[in-house]
Amino acid sequence: MRLDKYLKVSRLIKRRTVANEACDAGRVMVNGRVAKASLEVKAGDVIEIGFGNKTVKVEVLDIRETTKKDEAKEMFRYL
Repeated sequence: MRLDKYLKVSRLIKRRTVANEACDAGRVMVNGRVAKASLEVKAGDVIEIGFGNKTVKVEVLDIRETTKKDEAKEMFRYL
């Protein structure tokens, strides 16, 4: 699954366009490297997102095309 779509489906970022812009600005890192929106995300990857002065670090546990709001938290684990 594409990184921008994963960020939206897992609800780490609310909209896919915002996820795309964050990737273009270099605020999203996967496994320690700056990532493009088109990067394929796999289970076990570590995603780091910079929100202003706060950084969120998560590990990908599951990949799903669609998910309910309460099940979205099961797709990743905070580190």
